[in-house]
Amino acid sequence: MKLKLALPKGSLQAATFKMFEKAGFKIVVGQRSYFPYVDDEELEITLIRAQEIARYVQEEIMDAGLTGKDWIEESRAEVIEVCDLVYAKQSKYPVRWVLAVPVDSKIKTARDLEGKRIATELVSVTKDYLKKNGVSAEVEFSWGATEVKPPKLVDAIVELTETGSSLEANNLRIVDTVLTSTTRLITNKKAFQDSWKRKKIENISILLKGALEAEGKAGLKMNVPKDCLEKVISLLPALKKPTIASLSEEDWFDVETIIEEKLVRTLIPELKQAGAEGIVEYPLNKIIY
Repeated sequence: MKLKLALPKGSLQAATFKMFEKAGFKIVVGQRSYFPYVDDEELEITLIRAQEIARYVQEEIMDAGLTGKDWIEESRAEVIEVCDLVYAKQSKYPVRWVLAVPVDSKIKTARDLEGKRIATELVSVTKDYLKKNGVSAEVEFSWGATEVKPPKLVDAIVELTETGSSLEANNLRIVDTVLTSTTRLITNKKAFQDSWKRKKIENISILLKGALEAEGKAGLKMNVPKDCLEKVISLLPALKKPTIASLSEEDWFDVETIIEEKLVRTLIPELKQAGAEGIVEYPLNKIIY
């Protein structure tokens, strides 16, 4: 038996493959291929545009998939959200769909959109936003290059952003956030009711969340003499409490912990000065709680 899994083709593909690699899955794909090799005989992967994945999962063409909450909302797909995976193309933070206008526009709030024209790829969600704000405006689908359309072609846009740099480069300012989105592992009722497929999906969820949890963290281990132990431990901003074990040599201890990777370069010299020896830093692929 195989689990048919849809992964996003396009801008999110590289970040998705990296996450799966840290989770323990090796995925190899040709430049023009939509059917990657994966070193798990129980998986059958297909690359599909993120915008379409929720629909294919709902229609049971695929058993499960990774797509954004934005595209689940936009397609009105009825799917089961197994877990929330916070990662994006450039960062590990949620992305935003924002209402943006030219910097010199008189539009200051959503209510100023009355009678205006808005371009976006997220048409249904934008219409819901306007309805919520009691505004009547024209919403047109944008095939791309949305940032360059105001003010000549449209009055405003609703566009996806991670950093806002592209909007600034096109002399646009953000008026409001329409939707905040993260990637979700989704499935359908039929697959989730199949005990084998459900177990496989849940196992993938555990591994992917563990891979994301390990992002930006590193492991540290060191040998510490008894008379320096208290001072060394006081320096460690542990994920939880450090692991301390006695060494074969009397009055020496092995201390191991997990910390934010950005702290390592300042912490190691401090640990050395506090009496720690044999300090080893090692990378982490997964942290499972």
